[in-house]
This record gives sequence, structure tokens and C-alpha cells, in this order.
Amino acid sequence: MSFSHKILAWYKENKRDLPWRKTRDPYKIWLSEIMLQQTRVAQGMPYYHKFLEAFPTVHHLASAPEEQVLKLWQGLGYYSRARNLHATAKMVVEDFNGKFPETYEGLKALKGVGDYTASAIASFCFDEPQPVVDGNVYRVLARYFGVELPINSTQGIKHFKELAREVMDADDIRDYNQGIMEFGAVQCAPQKPYCLLCPLNDSCVALQKNKVADLPIKLKKTKVKNRYFNYLVFLDDGHHTLLEQRKGKGIWQNLYQFPLIESEGELDGEELEQSMGENNAYPAVGSLTLYNSESIVHKLSHQHLYTKFWIVKTSDKLEDGLSWEEIKSFPVPVLIADFIKTLKI
Repeated sequence: MSFSHKILAWYKENKRDLPWRKTRDPYKIWLSEIMLQQTRVAQGMPYYHKFLEAFPTVHHLASAPEEQVLKLWQGLGYYSRARNLHATAKMVVEDFNGKFPETYEGLKALKGVGDYTASAIASFCFDEPQPVVDGNVYRVLARYFGVELPINSTQGIKHFKELAREVMDADDIRDYNQGIMEFGAVQCAPQKPYCLLCPLNDSCVALQKNKVADLPIKLKKTKVKNRYFNYLVFLDDGHHTLLEQRKGKGIWQNLYQFPLIESEGELDGEELEQSMGENNAYPAVGSLTLYNSESIVHKLSHQHLYTKFWIVKTSDKLEDGLSWEEIKSFPVPVLIADFIKTLKI
């Protein structure tokens, strides 16, 4: 039995019951694929259902305000995915009359749709024989064939794509592509793969050479940068507070936050007041209290954020102030959403 036939046989016996596997609607497939990039199925599933309930078609998503899209995405991270999702929906509606292109090349022309997503939609919805190569597929191919090229190198990316095309089952591409990804997620898992009961164990190079734990190889990540965030939670006598919207191309673009002072290192109260005094835009400080004595460390892919929340009581009436209930409806980073839930006003 060939590699692809073994994958298909395994998938038939072991596939999980997932909602996007019961449809060929490119909108629903696309939505699931964007959501599951860098997100586990268990975490992404509730978001998938919430999005479809709020936006049952690409037309609904395209016409939604960005703030609603970001609010529903809150907690999934990598918010550029949500902004690209929204932009792509508008593009499909405006440029393609609400219909997704039906070919790999056509799909790749959409904003935020790269090789993997285009291959997935083309094969799952339209049976186009395009190999998918995600993290799970890299792992299966690297281990089974003993490939030691880094999966995130230019040469590695090209090699694995060619290898994936060589071994795919073009006649049953929908199930084969879903099968090899499922196989990598469940059977050939990153940690503790089930090699003893694996249908590929008689010819797996990594198993034979005792290199399962070493493959796939990945080039070292970019050095992690430490950043220090001081959020100013202003509260006036009416328990109103202030939010601002993050602009620019950095993290959390277009999400909301409390006024922020970013520093070179951790600040104490006196140092923070001095920094606040340098900005005349802040309301007068009545009292300043540190909410969390230890910095909350929020880890992103290339950044670690050391975060303190400072409660700033002010006798000034906050112009443009918002009630605590009102701020719960704004899209904010999960770090801030968790704080809002815990602070009792």
C-alpha cells in the first residue's frame, strides 16, 4: 500500500467530526482555515460558530463594522488575521460578486490568502489537485522521509512543497489533504507521537534512525524583545474611564486600550508620575495605585510584554469618559479583557 493510500485508510478510521468537513462552501472552509492558523482546533471551534452565527455569508462579514469583527475575534490573537479576513470578504463581494474564485491561482489573488490557504480551499471545495503544506504536513513528511532541511528555509519550503505534490493522491485530493493534516495533528503529533501503533512505522526513516524527536528542523526564531507597558486606568468620581485606539502597524492595530506609557524598564509610582507629568494631555492625578504588584508577562511570538495596570483616581470629570459597562463592548487585547473582568468598580 502506498504512502497516500495508508494516509487515506487511516483518515477513514480516525477522522474527527469537525463542522467544516461537512461542507464545500468556500466561505465556511476559508473561515475555518484562517481561524485555525496558529490556533488549536479546540480553541478555534467556538469562534468558528460565533462568526457563522454573526456573519452567515461573506456578504454579512463584508458589511460588518471592523470593531464588531475584532470584538468577535478577541482572544484568538494574531489580529492581522481578523483584519485580513474582513478585507478579503469585502474584496470577494466587491470584485467577485460575492463568489470565491474556484481555482488555486484565483484564490491566491485574494488578500491574506497564501499558498496553504489557496491549496486548502481549491482542494476541499473544488477538488483541484493541490497539495497542502501546513505545520502538521511538514512534520509528517520530514519524519517519514527523513528530511533534514529546515522547514522555514527557502530551500526547505520549496523541497517540501515538491515532495507533498509527489506523494499526494490526486484522485481523492479532498480527503487526502485533510487526512495528512489530521494524521500530523493526532498520530504524528509534535510531542509523544504514537509511533508504536502508526501505520507508517515500518518505513518511517525518522523512526528507523531514532530521529523522531529531532524532526522537523526549524531555523532559530528571531530574538525575543522585552517591552514594558504601563496602562493608566483613569477613574473619575462617576466611575468613568478612558480608552484609546491603537494605531500604526504594530501589535493589536485598531484594538482599544487604556492610555499607555511604554518604558525602557519597569517603573515605580514616582517614576510613572514623572512620565505622566511630561504629557499635559493627562487628567490631574488624585491618587495612583498599582493594581498588580508583579508584572503580568504576556508572551507574543517575538515579544514579551511586562505589564502593569495603574489605577489613577482623578477629581477631573473625564471628557469622553466611558462607564465600566460600556468598555466591555470594545474590542481589546485579551490581556486587557482579563483585567476588565477582574477589577471591581
